[in-house]
Amino acid sequence: MSRIGKKPVAPVGGVTVTIDGQQVTAKGSKGELSVVLVDLVKPEMSDEGVVVSPVDDSREARSAWGMSRTLLQNIVTGVSTGFERKLAITGVGYRAQMQGSDLKLSLGFSHEVIFKAPDGIQLAAPTQTEIIVSGIDKQQVGQVAADIREFRPPEPYKGKGVRYADEHVVRKEGKKK
Repeated sequence: MSRIGKKPVAPVGGVTVTIDGQQVTAKGSKGELSVVLVDLVKPEMSDEGVVVSPVDDSREARSAWGMSRTLLQNIVTGVSTGFERKLAITGVGYRAQMQGSDLKLSLGFSHEVIFKAPDGIQLAAPTQTEIIVSGIDKQQVGQVAADIREFRPPEPYKGKGVRYADEHVVRKEGKKK
């Protein structure tokens, strides 16, 4: 039995959830998101919120049960409060700044890296060494943060590069004479 799947997705103030077969749509103050669930689970409205249950007792249905409930929770949270991911830049001369709605990165290359934000994503650079990626779709926010980190991932000897704010980089010991 799925511990996560048993919990209902509690309604959040200001968010309306509609179920149309396997498609669940959530509308809130930040926007509208929808997700199509697999046929192995069945979403239903109840007094506690949206309840997801497996259609049968097969292994595949039980495997998809908790994931489907988490997808529903992510769209409800996204349209009510949104998601954000923070990145930190470490290294001499490495910096980030906003150029209109685009992010301009100086990462030790011979050229500046210009990153254009996709639709639904907001980028911010409050300081030269900090980047904030925010939006309503959790998967898209994580993917954009990973794309920015990919330009210069942190290296293990000096720790220079772009890292997640909560990431710990394991440092290696350098050469000895």
